[in-house]
Amino acid sequence: MSASTAKPVAQHRELTFANQQRTKRLNTLLLKTITEATLSELCVTDCHLTFYLVGAKKMADINEGHLQHDGPTDVITFNYAGDGARKTSPTLHGEILICIDVAVAQAREFRTTWQSEVVRYVVHSLLHLCGYDDLKPADRREMKRHENRLVRTLSRRFKFSSISRP
Repeated sequence: MSASTAKPVAQHRELTFANQQRTKRLNTLLLKTITEATLSELCVTDCHLTFYLVGAKKMADINEGHLQHDGPTDVITFNYAGDGARKTSPTLHGEILICIDVAVAQAREFRTTWQSEVVRYVVHSLLHLCGYDDLKPADRREMKRHENRLVRTLSRRFKFSSISRP
């Protein structure tokens, strides 16, 4: 097939955001738009992802029940695509849990906003689904470089503070 007769690559992105916390009022539509932009930056054309925005108690229950870690954590990513996810043109399938309470606490610790922390967690989870890992120091540095670059790119396009609704 010649380049002039090639069919465009179909894009299917199914993103669901379920706000299950009461700490902060969220603009989930903007968060979805930011996630779409992140997926574009990562060249992801196909995905089926559900994001759960949860409080500390729910996150602690899941962290302890599934990962045997005590207390809440910032983000947990469940990859349902198995080993098929790669760093180039992956098809992503998974669930991501983001703890808003932890985002608020870490924002104070890192002198940033809780909204930018939430965006960072979205980026971090998508990198995991694309095959990046942060268990070994060298891998962690590589992942953090990509994460920081993506968050900077997104911050130039979006006003993160608008993730919170009055």
